[in-house]
Amino acid sequence: MARIYPFRALRYDTSRVRMEDVVTQPYDKITPEMQQRYYEASPYNLVRVILGKHEPDDTEAEEFLPAGEEAHNVYTRAAEWLREWRREGILAEEAEPALYGYSQTYTVPHSSAAAGNQQVRERRGFIALGHLYEYADKVVYRHEQTFPKYKSDRLALFKATRAYCEQIYMLYSDPAFTAEKLIFGTKGQGQETRPADLAITDEYGVMHRVWKLTDPALINPILTAMADKKLIIADGHHRYETSVAYAKERSAQLRLPLGEPRNPDEKLGTGRLPVPPFPEAAMMMTFVNMDAPGITILPTHRVVFGLEDFSTQKFLASAQEFFTVTPLDSADLGPLAEAEGTAFLVVTRDGNHLLRARPEAVRAALAGVPARQAQLDVVQLHSILLGRVLGLSQESITQLGNVRFLREAAEAVEQVRAGEADVAFLIKPVTLGQLREVSLSGDVMPQKSTDFYPKLLSGLAIYALD
Repeated sequence: MARIYPFRALRYDTSRVRMEDVVTQPYDKITPEMQQRYYEASPYNLVRVILGKHEPDDTEAEEFLPAGEEAHNVYTRAAEWLREWRREGILAEEAEPALYGYSQTYTVPHSSAAAGNQQVRERRGFIALGHLYEYADKVVYRHEQTFPKYKSDRLALFKATRAYCEQIYMLYSDPAFTAEKLIFGTKGQGQETRPADLAITDEYGVMHRVWKLTDPALINPILTAMADKKLIIADGHHRYETSVAYAKERSAQLRLPLGEPRNPDEKLGTGRLPVPPFPEAAMMMTFVNMDAPGITILPTHRVVFGLEDFSTQKFLASAQEFFTVTPLDSADLGPLAEAEGTAFLVVTRDGNHLLRARPEAVRAALAGVPARQAQLDVVQLHSILLGRVLGLSQESITQLGNVRFLREAAEAVEQVRAGEADVAFLIKPVTLGQLREVSLSGDVMPQKSTDFYPKLLSGLAIYALD
């Protein structure tokens, strides 16, 4: 059962701050340049909490210090910023629990206005608390593997701040569009019956709009409709898994069961609203219907660096056992997009090549991999080209020892041309259908297999545990 809860969010006082100056992209999408820009935009920018700057005399996180020694680091500073902003009234808690309708209107990256195919889409969902389940409970499903170091960082932040400042992006299926009709008041897109409570545009030109919903007669039918849904994590695997670990830890400390609601006899539809069994048992999430239009998945390209004696000729000779190799004059993505089946555009300092899978050879090489995974471009890339041909271990990839993950193909190509990498693999995106099939079967893809666009803004709402 997927339990969803309304909550009293901490929100910025828009009479005190300009929202465009205080919200951010998710922490793992913030470059050093973006971090500096956010710092300069406002003294109340959320980056100080979710991705603060390190200082030379910073200590380790609290749990790694000797007894009696006081911590001072990015996590303690993040907690102090939150406390100070609450004291000043920059952040204020809502008067009553709510769900928040959330719409993002955006232009699909790399669609061309000149060619007449520029695509503008709207993605709709709602922000609420979602109960935290282990994957074994078969309520929440992951679709890709995670990096261990990111989880330890987020756990230290959660414990220090006692707040969840960023949302997890959850997918679910509802062909009846129950939540959309209740929240937005229409069956179609772009026909809201009332204006948004908040509307801002981010640095990528994405329009974000938020509607606050407090009426139990509206909230409870949404919660009821969500109860039988299976949830797939689109973005936020590290934060989700970290939140589950924290919930289990707090469950043991409080001696309260994680899997039971606080009021197990409470029925929806009576005007009363459900609450988590204890604050850490839930996490802030945005729920998006897979059956609605507006979802965009971009590819995440791979750049490999630090290889000893890398040779383009040797690499291509080995790759030819599994892929046909066609030289290209440039790194233009056109041939990749037009190629049928699994294909990669490989860029080295010696040139550009299109690699297309030899189905029989790939099938034999991946004989031990489930068929639903073996068909994925990203699995063939990791298992055959990174693993078998280049000899990279799973540990090296997981620990980011030799592989970088980039959204922009041009950036990947430039790193190779500048001598900062040995080879770039430009790939096609995973489809929503592939993701759904793999996830609900209990399988997982390699790390960074998907890049959902646009990202959920951080700072629209905050779930304070205290």
